[in-house]
This record gives sequence, structure tokens and C-alpha cells, in this order.
Amino acid sequence: MNTWAEMATVQPLVSKMLTNSINRERISHAYLFQGSKGTGKQSLALLLTKSIYCKNKESGEPCNHCKDCHRIDTGNHPDVHLVSPDGQSIKKEQILHLQKEFTYTGLESNRKVYIIVDADKMTNNASNRLLKFLEEPSKLTTAMLLTENSQSILQTIRSRCQIMALQPLNPLNIEKKLQVEGLSGENAKLMAALTNNISDAIELSKDEWFANARKLVVQLVEVLQAKPDESLLFINNQWMTHFKDRNQLQQGLDLLIIWYKDIIYYYIGNEELIVFINHRDTIVQSTMHWSRQHATKCLNSIMEARRKLDQNVHPTLVMEQLTLQMQR
Repeated sequence: MNTWAEMATVQPLVSKMLTNSINRERISHAYLFQGSKGTGKQSLALLLTKSIYCKNKESGEPCNHCKDCHRIDTGNHPDVHLVSPDGQSIKKEQILHLQKEFTYTGLESNRKVYIIVDADKMTNNASNRLLKFLEEPSKLTTAMLLTENSQSILQTIRSRCQIMALQPLNPLNIEKKLQVEGLSGENAKLMAALTNNISDAIELSKDEWFANARKLVVQLVEVLQAKPDESLLFINNQWMTHFKDRNQLQQGLDLLIIWYKDIIYYYIGNEELIVFINHRDTIVQSTMHWSRQHATKCLNSIMEARRKLDQNVHPTLVMEQLTLQMQR
């Protein structure tokens, strides 16, 4: 989204607050953009950055054609710094490097912006170093922290930021847009359940690896039902060889979460919410095999397994423990 008019269709309240600040020249020294994946946090940060630097903006709208706008879009503006996790976390050294960059005079203006992606993944040392940075704000510096989980960020950091809560996107609207783009009903429903980003959803729907991941989820459920004693063997020989890294394994767990939600939707009579609609018969079989209470326990266990992955617990151990819990 390259304009505030476009952003307002997705995040009307936040867009109005920020454009008012731009037009009144009252941009805060620090913002915390919080919202679930796909709600537009990074697009919002880049749009605000362009509005700060663009010399041709009108009523807060950047022109999107000048040198500054182009370099911000391509990540090449010398006075705009983007920090993202190095591996699983943002480390103290990354914040120290950022602070060092800010001791230098801006190359093209005195104004500087830094954007921290997944700010909740800062280590304790990185958080404390950033806090010192925020405690001495400069009128010519704007910080933008992006997070899906603001509660994992130090309260002392949150208190120094203007918090912008992004509203969740409507999955039905996303589903309709994806169908317009040519996705089938089930594909559109599944992609809308996984991501709020239209382009990511379209790309994922064409991914052969992801298509095989969906099949493995159904196969795992069938093994758990028909041959539970072989489920650990299935995990080690087929599941872990396909889901080779943490990000892939998280996607596999996300698919499992959707499957068990579908079981619960069937139990409570909300069949219109079922995502794996082409596998309805298998879901019905699942309800005959597992009680609603067991399905709920499995759902909680899968979500706990996902949290363990975020905490760097060994992936194979996470899946083996989860499988044993789902067997019971």
C-alpha cells in the first residue's frame, strides 16, 4: 500500500491519526505498531517514512515518484535504518550498531528514522540498550517498532512510544479478493486463515512444497486415527524430512491448528466456518474417533508446541512430544 488512501481502507483509524500528525507536523519520536501478521505494520512504517522525507507530498500523501520515495521503497535511503532479527532474535550488537549510525550527521538531512521489525524478539540486553536510546529522544529522530506481541516488549519501552493498535483484517474480505484472483473456494478459505497478505497468499497457493505440506497434515491425522502406534515413525520419516526448518514447521503447526479448529466447528454446529471443506468426510470421521474434549486438548497442545518453537526448543523433540500428546 503506497498511499494513505489505500491504507485507510485497511486501517482507517490509525491512518487518520498518522495523517493528522503529518499535516500538523507533530510526528512522535517513537511509535509502536502492534497487530497480527498481515495487518500492514511494515507497509504503514514505510508509508509514514515516505511522508516524513518526501518533498512533494500533498496533504500528507507522498508522491511515490521522487528520489526519496524510491529509495525508501527499495531500502536504499541513507538516513533510514531497518533492523530485523538476526536468526531467532535481535541482538544487543545490532542496537549498538544502530546507535553508532545515529551519532553521524544525516547524509541528506538531519532527520533520521529507524524501523525495528519483530521488536518483541529483542534480547534483554538489546531491549535495555534500546531503552537508553529512547530515554534521550531527538526531535529529528523517529523510531518505529513493529510487533505481533507487544506484551513481550518491556513496559518501559512501551511507555515511551505512541502505541498504534492495528485492527485485524476481515478473513471474508480476503477470501473474496483471493477468489477474484483465481483461487478456488477451499484454497481462498485456507489462505485467508493463514495470512492477511494477498500477495503472500497467492504465492503460497502456487507453492508445491506447501501443497505437499497440506497432504502431510491430512496423512498425519489419518495415521493418528487408524495407526496411532506408527505416528512417531511417520513424524520422523516423513514429517520432519518435509518441514526442515522452524519456519516450515510453524506453517505445518498452523495447518494442524486449522484442522483441529475445523473439528470443533463441526462439533458445535458452525460448519460454515470449516476451512478444509474438501476434506469434510475426514473431519466427520475425526469427530467419530475423537471427542470434542480431546480435540480441544490437541488444539491447546499444538499451540503450546508452536510457542516452544519460538523458545528455540529442538524441533524434533517438540514434534515427538506433541505426537504423544495427540495419541492419548
